[in-house]
Amino acid sequence: MPGSEPDRHLGEKIGERLTYLIGQLYPDERKRPGYARLAQEIRETVGGTLSGTYLWELATGRKQNVSLEQLDQLARFFGVPPEYFFSESAAERVNAQLRLATALRDARVRNLALRSEGLSPETLDALLAIVNEARKLHGLSTVAESTDSDASDET
Repeated sequence: MPGSEPDRHLGEKIGERLTYLIGQLYPDERKRPGYARLAQEIRETVGGTLSGTYLWELATGRKQNVSLEQLDQLARFFGVPPEYFFSESAAERVNAQLRLATALRDARVRNLALRSEGLSPETLDALLAIVNEARKLHGLSTVAESTDSDASDET
């Protein structure tokens, strides 16, 4: 599969992706439930029999034999397609959507996005340049453009 990492085990990928989803759902580590509480939430929300210990083993990559039923339970709970856990392209697509949703949690980011609607492509490009420079000044990494770069190519 192009872009995949053949030297990584599926269990490691599942663990990394599960940990990422937990972090997205509970961004404040101080309020993040433990694996036992999270497993209980999963059981109460979508059913199944996942235990806290099993969830921890999945998240840490110690458990390699996850069933399709368990992947389906995790996918339904986190609102991702089951292939998120083993497909690079599905994970990239979902992670981009999660990054956007995370950014939009901030009212100022939403306000900025809403106020920019209707501006000319040139003005939007100028605003993006300002934001990119501000990110550099704050020592933040650049944000990869996805479909936005396609739109700016048309101008």
